[in-house]
Amino acid sequence: MGRHGRDGRGELVVHAGGGEPSVTVPLEIATSYRARTKGLLGRDSIDGAILLSPANSVHTFRMRIPIDVAYLDRHLRVIAVRTMPPGRLGMPRLRARHVVEAGAGAMAEWGMRKGARVEVVVPAEGG
Repeated sequence: MGRHGRDGRGELVVHAGGGEPSVTVPLEIATSYRARTKGLLGRDSIDGAILLSPANSVHTFRMRIPIDVAYLDRHLRVIAVRTMPPGRLGMPRLRARHVVEAGAGAMAEWGMRKGARVEVVVPAEGG
């Protein structure tokens, strides 16, 4: 993840493995407490995904849409993927260091599943 330590935008590159091509999706990065707490609350849709870091659990109270949730370990490997309807509390995952949220069904399209590896690409400073 590097030491960017700030909220922003980037890209999430999903390496599904098994000879499948990598998939790149737009990513919002939420590392501050305020941004992580807000997450996808109150949104009707999301373009791409949002990364909550550090995080090992999420809830979907006050969410308007069902979401896919991927739990990542410190090496950015996917530990588990769950689809959560609004109004649920997800169980914390002990090995999870980061959580990625996206619209329900998106992660299956991206090949984001247990064992997949992801990369976070943040644009260089100064454009």
